[in-house]
Amino acid sequence: MKIGIYGGTFDPPHLGHMEAARAAAARLELDRVLFIPASEPPHKELPPDAVSARDRLAMAALTADGLCLEAGQHELAQADGIELDRAGKSYTADTVEALRKRFPDDELWLLMGADMFLTLQSWREPERILAQAGVAAFARRESDAGAPLEAQADRLQTAFGARTAVVPLPQIIDLSSTQVRALLQTDRARAREVLWRQVYGYILRQGLYGVEADLRRLDDDDLRCASLSMVKAKRIPHIQGVEEEAERLARRWGADPHLARRAGILHDCTKYLNLEEQLQLCEKYDIVLDDLERVAVKLLHAKTGAAIARHVFGEPEAVCNAIYWHTTGKADMDLLSKVLYMADYIEPSRSDFEGLEELRRLAYTDLDAALLLGCELTIRDMEERGMPVHRNTLQARDYLKGRQE
Repeated sequence: MKIGIYGGTFDPPHLGHMEAARAAAARLELDRVLFIPASEPPHKELPPDAVSARDRLAMAALTADGLCLEAGQHELAQADGIELDRAGKSYTADTVEALRKRFPDDELWLLMGADMFLTLQSWREPERILAQAGVAAFARRESDAGAPLEAQADRLQTAFGARTAVVPLPQIIDLSSTQVRALLQTDRARAREVLWRQVYGYILRQGLYGVEADLRRLDDDDLRCASLSMVKAKRIPHIQGVEEEAERLARRWGADPHLARRAGILHDCTKYLNLEEQLQLCEKYDIVLDDLERVAVKLLHAKTGAAIARHVFGEPEAVCNAIYWHTTGKADMDLLSKVLYMADYIEPSRSDFEGLEELRRLAYTDLDAALLLGCELTIRDMEERGMPVHRNTLQARDYLKGRQE
């Protein structure tokens, strides 16, 4: 396996970091890229407003997750807290040696920008670094590209027998984390453009870098980022699909498109919480559960998602109700709840399954008939897998069947 080691303060990580990692992965044919936030960078002091190591690691993890989505390789990148777990300054020689012990048979590549690459011979124990890993440099500015990097590669090869590579960036994003932090204070809309959407949403939710966003009054773009920061990147196509499908269905059947869009954005925001975390939210927000819900984690995200929509993001009851019922359905659903339930079932990224095309046809011609078919398909699938069907789904089917007779 070929592994790229990408270190930095990541305070915060931005699209320049993601583009560089993507280019290095393609150029070196890497199987994995490790984003490694530094605990105490030896070459500079962390800024006075630097966020916690925990937050920098979380943002690096979101960036890595985004890279996996963008590259279409779900295991391409991950964040690693190896330097945060080690006391003292984060010397690359120590990190590379520790990773060599972890991956004794793998090919390691240290990834870095041009400024770091051009001074590598002056780092602490460069011979120790270069004995364990190759080094690949990419340009962050137009002035970095070309002859200076090639000349430095030759010097390192001669002096240390180093394996080197120069990674040309298809798109050079001339940007620093310092500039991003300034944008977060002066131009949040621009900051949103240069950060991976999940990282920007995480900053909004956590109030990092002095950002004081009112989470109960976010516009659609900021709400979308905040919601997506709570899920894995592989879920993003589905959530986007539900948002867009819900808006189309709302326009078709006379529901409020704006509310349908907001419900779609938030409907899966707690999808990746485990059972313990779900139950803690249920207790916090006084959500009453039946016996099946207490043990079936897949049923809980609709209820906890509705609570987060209500109590954290200040959404109106119509949106919260639609989210609450989008998994099981119920008898006599209101129009917005029907729209979200069906959008969740038929959005474009859904894999083909028996009945999907008929569901998509009915959704725009006979909404109740589509809902009935959806309930019947769910019930049949659960029964075939030997899993219990929630009573609300059974009641929804019976109610809709009665209306069709």
